[in-house]
Amino acid sequence: MSESSPRLFEASGGVWAQLRVEAMQAAAEEPLLASYLHASILHHDKIEEALSYHLAQKLGYGDLSALQLREVIRDAYAADPKLAVQATRDMRVVRERDPACRTYLQPFLYFKGYGGLQAHRIAHWLWQQQRDILAYHLQSRVSELFAVDIHPAAKIGAGVFIDHAHGIVIGEAAVVEDDVSMLHSVTLGGTGKETGDRHPKIRRGVMIGAGAKVLGNIEVGEDARIAAGSVVLDDVAPRCTVAGIPARPVGGSCCEGLTPANEMDQRFDPGL
Repeated sequence: MSESSPRLFEASGGVWAQLRVEAMQAAAEEPLLASYLHASILHHDKIEEALSYHLAQKLGYGDLSALQLREVIRDAYAADPKLAVQATRDMRVVRERDPACRTYLQPFLYFKGYGGLQAHRIAHWLWQQQRDILAYHLQSRVSELFAVDIHPAAKIGAGVFIDHAHGIVIGEAAVVEDDVSMLHSVTLGGTGKETGDRHPKIRRGVMIGAGAKVLGNIEVGEDARIAAGSVVLDDVAPRCTVAGIPARPVGGSCCEGLTPANEMDQRFDPGL
């Protein structure tokens, strides 16, 4: 399959068009998956239709069938067109930021971070419609299937990359703005039994390393970096790198003009 730049794909028809090309190529190369690829992607005209089918097939079971759930997801995409825009942008940034990702087909079909995030977007839409029980039901299913536990009230922007995703926990009052990257086992949680606005606010362009815990109603400023394994209990200034338990500023400021979430560079010089 082609490994050309995803930016070229954007210029020549977009993520959805390229996803269809990749699905056709994969179906020809691996006939055992042809029916699956046609049902999940090639039988559909828009990304939201494909996601409605694909997510429903994964999340539906027992008394809530895939057919019933597909109608719910389609209703969400019809009522809020920005959900499809976010899904497209999320897929593009996975392709751009993850060196292990060679096609758009991979995140769409197989990546837990992408699937869990798109399912959360549907649960969040249900939460906004005051359909709390169904939103909680989807949260539970996403946790079982993807090992991603995001409260349906949590607000997550577009262009978000959750790499590997296993063990992600994001609390009810958390906010994750656009263009954020985080790796597996990240927690955006509280510090105890407090109620109300008790979870972190992650601003645009932030990168959060694997295993980091960001706790409490604190703010991580734009283009900041949180080193792997850190425990963050206080605000983090914009363009600052923090590390340790508890986390403290290290290594000087992030490079001006660069976005850590895009660069995915987890190195720093502790001597600075």
